[in-house]
Amino acid sequence: MFITADQITASNQAAFDTTQSLATKSFAGLEKLVELNMAAAKALMTESFSHAQAALAAKDLQQAIALQTGLAAPMAEKSVAYSRHVYGIAVETGAEFTKALEGKAAEAQKAFNQVVENVAKNAPAGTESAVAVFKSALASSQTAIDSAQSSAKKALAVAESNIAAVTEQALSAAAAVAQKA
Repeated sequence: MFITADQITASNQAAFDTTQSLATKSFAGLEKLVELNMAAAKALMTESFSHAQAALAAKDLQQAIALQTGLAAPMAEKSVAYSRHVYGIAVETGAEFTKALEGKAAEAQKAFNQVVENVAKNAPAGTESAVAVFKSALASSQTAIDSAQSSAKKALAVAESNIAAVTEQALSAAAAVAQKA
């Protein structure tokens, strides 16, 4: 089996297209983070000036302390919401990367299997047992890779579930603080 110039060109074009796609996805994720940060900074600035205005208008120390105490719960809720948005953007971008890379890995595995089949068909007489051992080793390694990917996906799902639970607990705690204030 010989590799032709057209095959090399096609392979290079596919690699370029994949790189371009992943770069575009990365930039889109970064753009979402920048937009989120700009919105958060703008909101923080507006709220800071409003809070400063209210603090300046406080008539006594108790009113100033009440203003300060009333800030804790909303700030906690906003921090959790911001973290949730950042996490969502990261998960979305990561999922797009995973999908693209899994597709390319499947294509590469298929092409490699075709090469192995071609080599097996053209193997010299008397090497059937060696080819069978080689194919068996490849099948075992592919099974191990599939198992590892499955375990990684399950671990990621558990981690995402745990993060969601912690976020909900933080929101509940912030709400409880807000009700007490």
